[in-house]
Amino acid sequence: MSTARTVLVIGGGAAGNAMTILLRRAGLTVDLIEARDDWNATAGSGITLQGNALRVLRELGVWEEVSASGFGFGSVGITAPDGTVLHVARDIRTGGDDLPATVGMQRPRLQRILIDAVRASGASVRLGTRVEQLEQDGTGVNARFTDGSEGRYDLVIAADGLGSTTRAAIGITAKPEPTGMAIWRVAVPRPAGVTRTDLAYGGPAYIAGYCPTSDTTIYAYVVEANRDRASIPPESYADEMRGLAAAYGGFWPEITEHITDPAKVNYTWFDRMLVEGSWHRGRVVLVGDAAHCCPPTLAQGAALSLEDAWVLSRLLTSTEVWDDALFQAYYDRRITRVRPVVEASVQIGQWQLDGVRDADVPGLMGRTMTMLRELP
Repeated sequence: MSTARTVLVIGGGAAGNAMTILLRRAGLTVDLIEARDDWNATAGSGITLQGNALRVLRELGVWEEVSASGFGFGSVGITAPDGTVLHVARDIRTGGDDLPATVGMQRPRLQRILIDAVRASGASVRLGTRVEQLEQDGTGVNARFTDGSEGRYDLVIAADGLGSTTRAAIGITAKPEPTGMAIWRVAVPRPAGVTRTDLAYGGPAYIAGYCPTSDTTIYAYVVEANRDRASIPPESYADEMRGLAAAYGGFWPEITEHITDPAKVNYTWFDRMLVEGSWHRGRVVLVGDAAHCCPPTLAQGAALSLEDAWVLSRLLTSTEVWDDALFQAYYDRRITRVRPVVEASVQIGQWQLDGVRDADVPGLMGRTMTMLRELP
């Protein structure tokens, strides 16, 4: 196809970075803008990357770095609140048998790997920059930016996350909705015996879990009913999380003694959203959390975003015609995969909220993850 096409990517998270790398590889001219001056290079504690996410990271050419930086494992444990292991299940290798089932890693490290790949791609990157106005016609989009500059593009890809201003600007009214749960997260040293994710259901929190993110680190989390964030002083975050975590046994006492710095503890509500009907308006198309988000009960948020980028880039680079039919094909291909993941992620949380003791959590997880073995 012609390489003269120009694309604006709004947002430098997983979806936006992946889109940029893939489109530049195909020879397109790409401008990436990111609202944060630091490109989110230090935000977050840890991330669980299952096989379908690893498959796309391999396509991006960063798998070796991800593998070397993270901690791979192939099972998940279910424990009682006192730490007694009740069941250990083999994880499904959703990326294929030649990739680990799961890799945990520090989220800032993953972001830095993707940043380096974007820089190496030759894309134009502007940080601390937002779109001020988009005006479309039949052949492209005129953009005006907060730094006073302007540009014209054949396509605008909105990867600006859950609170996407682009989504609202093009008339899509879907908004994230809280599910009723919230999560406390922190990165701490890895206890020597932690070699997989373990999840405890029950106790003072709905879920208490941890995931190894390197040979020396893990991220730990506890999930409770959401509260008004304004009622929780940031300086009390470590005390709040430590109070919940202190009730759990097994490795948790060793984990809990490291929950001391409130600045390192993150508190976030669980949200859900799914844009229905189409993910585009004219020459502006949504990817990643701008189009869909699910609570992290299946650890599929980043994976779905990376898959969006892989699918859309393949469609864009396989034809000269960028029209409604192409963008509708992108939506039709993704919605049948994204919808069941969002619904399953929400359902697992709802069972916890409702106190359903006979909920088929393992069965729903297994069915959903099995589906993800297929190519996106």
